[in-house]
Amino acid sequence: MPGDQLQVLNALDVAKTQWYHFTAIVIAGMGFFTDAYDLFCISLVTKLLGRIYYHVPGSLEPGSLPPNVAAAVNGVAFCGTLTGQLFFGWLGDKLGRKKVYGMTLMIMVICSVASGLSFGHKPKSVMATLCFFRFWLGFGIGGDYPLSATIMSEYANKKTRGAFIAAVFAMQGFGIMAGGIFAIIISAVFEAKFPAPTYAEDALRSTVPQADFVWRIILMFGALPAAMTFYSRSKMPETARYTALVAKDAKQAASDMARVLQVEIESDQRIVEEISNSKSKEFSLFSKEFMKRHGLHLLGTTSTWFLLDIAFYSSNLFQKDIFSAIGWIPPAQTMNAIQEVFKIARAQTLIALCSTMPGYWFTVAFIDIIGRFAIQLMGFSFMTVFMFALAIPYNHWTHKENRIGFVVMYSLTFFFANFGPNVTTFVVPAEIFPARFRSTCHGISAASGKLGAIVGAFGFLYLAQSPDKNKTSAGYPPGIGVRNSLIMLDVVNFLGILFTFLVPEAKGKSLEEISGENGENENTNNGNRTVPIV
Repeated sequence: MPGDQLQVLNALDVAKTQWYHFTAIVIAGMGFFTDAYDLFCISLVTKLLGRIYYHVPGSLEPGSLPPNVAAAVNGVAFCGTLTGQLFFGWLGDKLGRKKVYGMTLMIMVICSVASGLSFGHKPKSVMATLCFFRFWLGFGIGGDYPLSATIMSEYANKKTRGAFIAAVFAMQGFGIMAGGIFAIIISAVFEAKFPAPTYAEDALRSTVPQADFVWRIILMFGALPAAMTFYSRSKMPETARYTALVAKDAKQAASDMARVLQVEIESDQRIVEEISNSKSKEFSLFSKEFMKRHGLHLLGTTSTWFLLDIAFYSSNLFQKDIFSAIGWIPPAQTMNAIQEVFKIARAQTLIALCSTMPGYWFTVAFIDIIGRFAIQLMGFSFMTVFMFALAIPYNHWTHKENRIGFVVMYSLTFFFANFGPNVTTFVVPAEIFPARFRSTCHGISAASGKLGAIVGAFGFLYLAQSPDKNKTSAGYPPGIGVRNSLIMLDVVNFLGILFTFLVPEAKGKSLEEISGENGENENTNNGNRTVPIV
């Protein structure tokens, strides 16, 4: 097996940070902007959908989505995302990153617009249409996970690769902020134009007919930023690593990257042929040789992402407690429908600004300094500590005078989720697998995470219900209570610490060195190496 590295790959590894790196971050990150915008916005408008389509005459409380409808509206995008991650991850290794990249963006644009449309006016037809297009929206978003991560990792230099991939993922933070700000603007405009009494004053008139446009406009706006980057994506050349190592066309790879880097690069076709003829390159995905070299790595990336998303997406359980605790959202009957959208958007935007955004960008700043392994281990550890501190004295936190402490603990838990495994689980799978499996393995890891999100968002929603059937939310069976649910999530976080030891450190190494594709690390890059170098 040759130990030489292709000149085009070496040129990428040692390239100084240039404008094209930042351009690639924006182009690749716009899918995550749309992803976060969509997932954020649906939580802003579900209360409004309940008021419009599920109003109960004479009820003391505004209408709300039934549990099964709420689960479908919120969960169908997760199912679509999981499917898209697996399918487009596989397709990205078969057809190339560039060919598939435009498909995912077009699906997102079309389905974002279609999400605001509906066939008919009855609740059943509106919800069915919304769920249908949200599934396919999720399908397109799912494809963006493996493709964006893989493209960024293959374009980046080895010194700052982690920060560049993390920055792509951190575009979610801007998506959340944009969603909240846009919802605040739209709801403020409609409230000024179409004032209405509160639900307590006049239940029927508190939801003006024009409120039906509010949720549609908010959802459809998500198509705009994605559409703006479609042309740029179509002009991006295929990554040199795919062209040279998978398509076996060193001349084209050198030509593409010479244009991007603006330097002269030799094609090195001889080295490509030696690599392709080497015996150690013959193994296929999930073969015995693959499992020997990368089996534990794949177990590490899938398990940690799965466990992280259970804890991360279960955060929805406690947001209503936090918002009411600090007075950001008053009781629903004291607001009209559009005022409620405004208050929820304002509250969630402030939470995102205070805990989500800083965590993302702390990771971007430090991932290439202290490494992926250290950040992930630290993140899971602090999540375990703070969630334990929330769970054991939970009754203490429920008293009004102690609610601010609960808010602080909660914010710290999710600060360290973002300055920790929420970002690193996205970064690492794009670095540690061979080029011909990279997109597929990232898609598998991401799909595992999305499965965890489904468990976290819906499984724990039922588990966290009070054991007393008289105290459960409308339509839900009795559960084990919030305190016991927090203890279970704490166990999940601790398992994340343990499985992190299966994930190798990639800081400062070339992709070929990590995966063993340059032939220098055939014995050290196999699946038996479980303790990372930090």
